[in-house]
Amino acid sequence: MTATTLPPGPARTTVHKVTGRRVLRSEWAKFWSLRSSWITLAVALLLLIALGSIASATYSPDAVANQGPPGPGSGDSDAVSLALLGVTFASLAVGVLGVLISAGEYSTGMIRSTLAAVPRRLLVLWSKSAVFGVVAFVLATIGALAAFQLGTLGLHGQKIALTMGDDGVLRSLVGAGLYLGLVGVFGVALGVVLRSSAGAIAVLVGVLLILPGLATLLPDSWEDSVTPYLPSNAGSAIYALHEASNSLSPWAGLAVFAGWVALTLAGAAGRLARTDA
Repeated sequence: MTATTLPPGPARTTVHKVTGRRVLRSEWAKFWSLRSSWITLAVALLLLIALGSIASATYSPDAVANQGPPGPGSGDSDAVSLALLGVTFASLAVGVLGVLISAGEYSTGMIRSTLAAVPRRLLVLWSKSAVFGVVAFVLATIGALAAFQLGTLGLHGQKIALTMGDDGVLRSLVGAGLYLGLVGVFGVALGVVLRSSAGAIAVLVGVLLILPGLATLLPDSWEDSVTPYLPSNAGSAIYALHEASNSLSPWAGLAVFAGWVALTLAGAAGRLARTDA
């Protein structure tokens, strides 16, 4: 009796439904597979920790009295403003990385493969923003805490020295991480809106660094009304230990800056949904 060999049937393929969770996992893997992600995050952490530690270690009451405070807040220097001196520089690194995460796919053409795999385009935008926003927030918060703890060593015995348990300190340090996380999302959204790494980086730098300087050219009455609501000024209020007379409160600053980020995300969502890659 001989065995009969049946012809092989068609290969079975398993089709997985595209879900938000799977897109998140895909963007997570994609993010950490890029060398630029590791390098840029390391640069941001280095700037945040090193500049804050150096500012605290070289603090001199006499020099500060003549030159003014090194960071955001009121006219008084404090341990938090010294520790967070590197936030402005770290925000550039984080924002640029956010731009590269989104606009970089348009430059390489990889965005076509991404959108072919995920027909629901907005899932891509939300996943990129969520992954990088959370990563930037966590790492920046760790960096701010480390900068403050290292700074306390250099400020030992100084009148401005603070501890983590003092009023507003922990809120300011976590606020710095929250601000940098939102800057990362802002960069992702700008990259999708402009679809050009160079153009989006130029806009990012202009909005965060140049625009506040240009606002000083306005008449005094206009400047006082407009300046607190500019993105970087509203963002700096989030992590300021003391509220200055011409700035927003921390929660108001968070609301305003988050509004700017949400507005940019809305523009990115509109362009992504209506135009081809």
